[in-house]
Amino acid sequence: MLDDLARRFGLRTNSQIFFSSALLAIVFVVGTILFTDQVNGIFSRMTEVILSTLSWFYILGVTVFLGFLLWIAMSRFGSVRLGGRDSRPEYSNWAWFAMLFAAGIGTILMFWGVAEPINHYANPPRTPLGMGEEDFAQTSAAAKQAITFTNYHFALHTWAIFTLPALAFAYFIFKRGLPMRVSSIFHPFLGERIHGPIGRIIDVTTILGTLFGLSVSIGLGSAQINSGLANLFALPTDPDNPLTLVNQLAIIVVITAIAIISVALGLDKGIKRLSNINILMAIALLVFVFVAGSTLFLAKGVVEQTGDYLANIVALGFWNDTYADTGWQDGWTVFYWAWTITWAPFIGIFIARISKGRTIREFVAGVLGLPTLFSVIWFSIFGLAAFDIERADPGVLVTPVVEEGDIPGALFVFLQHFPIPETLGTVIAAVAVVIVAIFFITSSDSASLVIDMMCTGDQHVLPPTRQRVFWAILEGLVALALVGGAGAAALDALAEVITVMGLPFFIMSFLMMAALVSSLRKDPDVPGNEALRPEREAEPEAARSDPD
Repeated sequence: MLDDLARRFGLRTNSQIFFSSALLAIVFVVGTILFTDQVNGIFSRMTEVILSTLSWFYILGVTVFLGFLLWIAMSRFGSVRLGGRDSRPEYSNWAWFAMLFAAGIGTILMFWGVAEPINHYANPPRTPLGMGEEDFAQTSAAAKQAITFTNYHFALHTWAIFTLPALAFAYFIFKRGLPMRVSSIFHPFLGERIHGPIGRIIDVTTILGTLFGLSVSIGLGSAQINSGLANLFALPTDPDNPLTLVNQLAIIVVITAIAIISVALGLDKGIKRLSNINILMAIALLVFVFVAGSTLFLAKGVVEQTGDYLANIVALGFWNDTYADTGWQDGWTVFYWAWTITWAPFIGIFIARISKGRTIREFVAGVLGLPTLFSVIWFSIFGLAAFDIERADPGVLVTPVVEEGDIPGALFVFLQHFPIPETLGTVIAAVAVVIVAIFFITSSDSASLVIDMMCTGDQHVLPPTRQRVFWAILEGLVALALVGGAGAAALDALAEVITVMGLPFFIMSFLMMAALVSSLRKDPDVPGNEALRPEREAEPEAARSDPD
């Protein structure tokens, strides 16, 4: 029956996965609108249980992911090429970096670049023994700690969450020829059952998690864009003002509409072009802040903060706030890991899709290394520049961003008080709004493309455009339901949804590591496994090694 329905609508997809995912997402949208308080209450209770019992599991797990990736890249498995032995990368290093950057972390850089450092500067995560928080806050030591924690959140550990599933997807899809679905990763354990009910449950769960994760990001993005527009046109930002909610909902509609156009154009014409434009604009904004600010101070600070990050990464990777038990990590680190995990399937498949032909070693070095380097530079420069402004005029950033809680507007408050002429500041703020919008648009159209690929399971032929458009529309509807239903408490509600949806994917990630190692040990292209190659390939190898 579902196959007949798919044919009637002109769809080319796995009808059971497609319609099950779509139906459950629509039920969530309708349920959130009709039973807002009950839905929020369910997610709130589930979040409380997860944070009170499993926060340590998130902290340890992401550090394990990072250690595993470094090990596998340096091991004998690192030379295995993700594709045939003769396959080569489809995209240049620049295009590759631009696409994975725009789809993966560009939105995070713009949203948290000022907000997180200034928050930790005013409310330090850790206070030295014998010193009260009020005495330690807003000191030079607190500033260093603030950027170190920010880099911990958004550099190697965040990209480890993306890289692990991306590597697993690339290996099982391009090396083993399995469908482009999350269930394919579990082939070593499930065998052909990945094509049955168990595999479909895995794929539907993943699609729903991706929808919710991306929708939460669009919701957060609408708040930031609204703050930027308010800075330019004196629009309301007070969460209790009904116009603020109306503006955010309108922004979600516009983002979704542009994403639909982009996703209809496809990967090369839509996402690739938008990514290249946006990365150049983001770099230009970074250079502007560096040159227009206290350049020498920022240059020295970037070097010093990089060293502080590297010196503290091991300790932070295992820190659980055991003794003080302040609950600080629940609202910051655990939230980030859970949020990033919900993005991991879609970012993973997208990165895998654009990384065919690279070796495991090249893949891990590129996906972990390049974005991490850029992130450390970005957060160090924006964080240090924010501290410079705050010290020159105490309270100008801490009051609105920390005390009044205007996290979405942090970037624009920062630009408003940057030491430049007012007219130029307005232009820069407008450019920043455009950058933020494009980042969220590329995230939306990338997710739509990937979700549809997960439904079809085919990486070679793009399905009908109407399918990708459908998922882009559904992402917008989920975002509208979440933001519209939560109202003034939107940020807290979105955080709770993310924390709950991230748990199943977090558990799956441990199975991904086991699946990768199990399959690589039997891979004939791994050095030392030459005996596993078919005899017709093994003979020339033996002949070349025979001195006679």
